[in-house]
Amino acid sequence: MTELCDLTAREARRRIGTKEISPVELLESCIARTEAVNPALNTLVTPCFERAREEAKDAERDVMDGEPLALLHGLPFGVKDLEATEGVRTTYGSLIYEDNVPDEDQNSVAQIRANGGVMMGKTNTPEFGAGANTRNRVFGATGNPFDPTLTCAGSSGGSAVALATGMVPIATGSDYGGSLRTPASFCGVVGFRPSPGTVPSESRVVGLNPFSVLGPMGRNVGDAALLLAAMTHDDVDDPFGGAIDPDLIEPLEAADPSTLRVAVSEDLGCAPVDNNIRRLFGERVNLFRHIFNETQDRDPELGPDLHRSFEILRSVNFMAAHGERLANHREKLTPNVISNTEMGADLSAADVAWAHVEQTAIYRRFNALFDEVDILISPASAVTPFPHEDWYVEEINGEPLPNYMRWMAPAYALTMATPAACVIPFGVDHKGMPMGLQISAPNGSDRQVLEAAMAIEHVLSGNPETARPLPDIEKLKGAA
Repeated sequence: MTELCDLTAREARRRIGTKEISPVELLESCIARTEAVNPALNTLVTPCFERAREEAKDAERDVMDGEPLALLHGLPFGVKDLEATEGVRTTYGSLIYEDNVPDEDQNSVAQIRANGGVMMGKTNTPEFGAGANTRNRVFGATGNPFDPTLTCAGSSGGSAVALATGMVPIATGSDYGGSLRTPASFCGVVGFRPSPGTVPSESRVVGLNPFSVLGPMGRNVGDAALLLAAMTHDDVDDPFGGAIDPDLIEPLEAADPSTLRVAVSEDLGCAPVDNNIRRLFGERVNLFRHIFNETQDRDPELGPDLHRSFEILRSVNFMAAHGERLANHREKLTPNVISNTEMGADLSAADVAWAHVEQTAIYRRFNALFDEVDILISPASAVTPFPHEDWYVEEINGEPLPNYMRWMAPAYALTMATPAACVIPFGVDHKGMPMGLQISAPNGSDRQVLEAAMAIEHVLSGNPETARPLPDIEKLKGAA
């Protein structure tokens, strides 16, 4: 892959600034790649190419006129279809909103555009982000770029696929139980879950819920950090807003691995993990564990009640967000939304009170680990990508799972501690599909996690066994 659309975001932005390439040329390359492979993958579901072309011309004019250039000047980007976009169809993956066209951008999108980004369109997502399989009743399923018959995960699956295939250099996502991290793992890209409030959201129904966050995706850590700096701002409509100054994110420099104390956990002490994924994770960590100041095999003390507390609090959030929709539009909703909302209806106030107390204990126990280490390394996903015709994974290692969420435990177990977490490519798994490495540290340590991830990414990229895998673009063109 050697076309302009395959440039990293940072390199493309540098070349725009030096007039080596034009924003118009870059956009046309991204559009050409999208038109070539999107039919095989169904990822950019609502394009806005003509508007993007006009914005790219404006960006080109500013370059030629010597105007000050913004952080993302002229960079095409994709927006997950859970974020409202002015004048561009925003469905949330739901039949209820299949014809919805917002009058204005939500703030996260407005920030990217204000920083010079050129929106190419909306990327596919499961209905309201429920379930880690990008499949809905408006647009259908999005295929994995390494095998379109398999899932790209979710709920930021459309963004992950668009990045992996060179449709866009940067894209937005969001994360509750792993919606940024699992697609990054399944598609061989980078997903960063920021601390709550780093990217404020005025659209959350329950403002005091810290678990759902907006965040950046890119093909490498530097690109994700670049987008994060553009998305970060202060917003009084988010109780957690303005948690981190964007000047503390960009410019980003890789950490010195020899200074890092690292904990390594195969399953966080609580997550079911496929035996093949567990084996490969251990073998590959052994390839580079010597680069750190100290490396110890150690699980965070998340506790035996983590799953129950997560399920209760998630169900309460679904009840708040979708209870009225379930009552009035049940026939239009997908099974995951119905199931999670109905779980909330069966809870008592005592259940919810207990879950809040337990989550607070999980948060504090997780943070205590970092008195002795700097970062935690763990698998990004429990399984290899599965057929997207399946809503979710039903068993791991022959053991049935209790609900549609449990296979996502390597991601959602950390959500309960509200950390900063970054997933980077970690080679391919036993079936030749991408797998990811997850790097995390306590709430507020966004720059620390990104610096560590950048350093580890550099080491992994030098080994064919752990480097970022690339999809076969020509094969995807043929499949289309």
